[in-house]
This record gives sequence, C-alpha cells and structure tokens, in this order.
Amino acid sequence: QSSAEASAPAAAPENVKGKIISNYISPYKAGLSYNNVYLKNGTEHTIDIKSLLTAPLSFKVEKSGSPQVLIMHTHTTETFMSEDSEYYTDAFTSRTRDKTMNMVSVGEIVAKKLNDAGIKTIHDTTEHDYPKYSGSYTRAAETILGYLEKYPSIKIVLDLHRDAVSSGNDKVKLVTEIDGKKAAQVMLVMGSQSEGGSGYPNWRENLKLAVRLQQMLEVKYPTLARPLSLTTGQYNQSLTKGSLLIEFGTDANTVAEAHYSAQMVGDALVSLLNTLT
Repeated sequence: QSSAEASAPAAAPENVKGKIISNYISPYKAGLSYNNVYLKNGTEHTIDIKSLLTAPLSFKVEKSGSPQVLIMHTHTTETFMSEDSEYYTDAFTSRTRDKTMNMVSVGEIVAKKLNDAGIKTIHDTTEHDYPKYSGSYTRAAETILGYLEKYPSIKIVLDLHRDAVSSGNDKVKLVTEIDGKKAAQVMLVMGSQSEGGSGYPNWRENLKLAVRLQQMLEVKYPTLARPLSLTTGQYNQSLTKGSLLIEFGTDANTVAEAHYSAQMVGDALVSLLNTLT
C-alpha cells in the first residue's frame, strides 16, 4: 500500500452518485386540450378550457407606475447544475443561498422583462425556505400579504420554483430545444378547492389567467411548457385572483437552461399582460 493510498480519506469528495438523464414531457399527451392549452387535471372538477379562456378576468393591468406584479419564491434556495454533465457527484447540492444560482436569478430575469415593458414589477428575494424548509408557505404568505397591504395595486403574484424528478439514484432533467438552444421545460402548477372545501373559493379566477399564459407559452415557444398541472393544493394562490406558480426545470437542469427559459417566460408574460391593459 503506497503512502498516498494510506492517506486517502475514506470518503473522497466528488464521488459519482448517479446519472443525469435528459427527458422531455410532451404537453400534447395531456388529458385535456383546447386551442393550444394542454392541461392535466388532478382534481374531481370538470374543467372547460374554452370557457376559462373566454371568461373575462376580474382585473386589468395598468401601466401607471404603480406595482402590478409581485415575483417571489416560496423555495428561494432551490438551485440548478452549474454545468451540463452526464452525472452528478456528492459535491452537488440542490439548494444554495448563492443568488446567482438559485431561484432569485430566475426571478431577476422575469422581473427585468416586465419592468422593461412598463409593467411595474417588484421582486422579493426573501429566503422563505432558509434556514428551515418546513413552514415555507406560511412565511411566504406573510410576505405576499405585506406587499398587498403596502401596494394594493398588485394584481398578479408569481411564485417561481424549480421541480425535481428522479429515477432511483439518477436525476432527470426536463429539456427541450428552442431556436437551437437547450431550455428547461416549465410547468404551471395551479391549486383548487374541493367540493365542500373552504379557503380558496376564487381558484377558477387564477386558472383563467393560467390557461391564458399556458396558451401564450405554447403559441410563442412550442414545447417549452409541460401540461398545466391542476391539483388539490392551494400554494397561497387564494391570496389574489392572479396568483401563478411556475416551475423551471429540475435540479438536474443547468442554470443556463433555466435562465433561457426565464427569458421566454418573461417575454410570454409581457405579451399576455399587454392584452390585459
């Protein structure tokens, strides 16, 4: 045994933990579809996409200098891979306080797109999931309510997240190619209220906005968005009639792929909100 081997630590850093598998989730296999809107219904509700698209929204977006949009992150420290790789090691962490690598960097891109288009947007960078993950949604609700009280002009709250998909020890990145560049697939996650439930009576108001964004993403950037996921959760969406949760890729996507998607989501939001003035 050489002296080098004898001094090697028992658990050397950079041990390979698993592969990174590229996958693409087709929106076109969704259970429900109508006019470029693809929706996966995980609830007992009957959903009529056509009537949601044609029903008027309960608010208008103003270009008055008053804040219209709040971007925040319930799970602020969710992060991505720093570079494209076929595997990940034990040095990888799926959360970081580095704002250039976590959800704050995604929010910055979307906020800049909206502000540059004259839609006044506030970007909150509070770490609701640090130092403790549990209770993130409760702390995020306090942040949202604080902004709504200070700026009653806010119509839309965007909670930007990152998904995680695994297969055994392997991590799955969700990726599509748009204009020759790899982009992290995005997904709108919308909550609802069960029949006889309480606390979220206005969920269809939020869904009216969500299907319009889902449609705009598909028209402008086909394959970028996975099917809209309608669930039985709430995700603080009951706090406004324009709350959306958007997932950007997974922890196996690169930060560059997520940032490219953020540019396109920002552009789609600008196109949509310009129709709501």
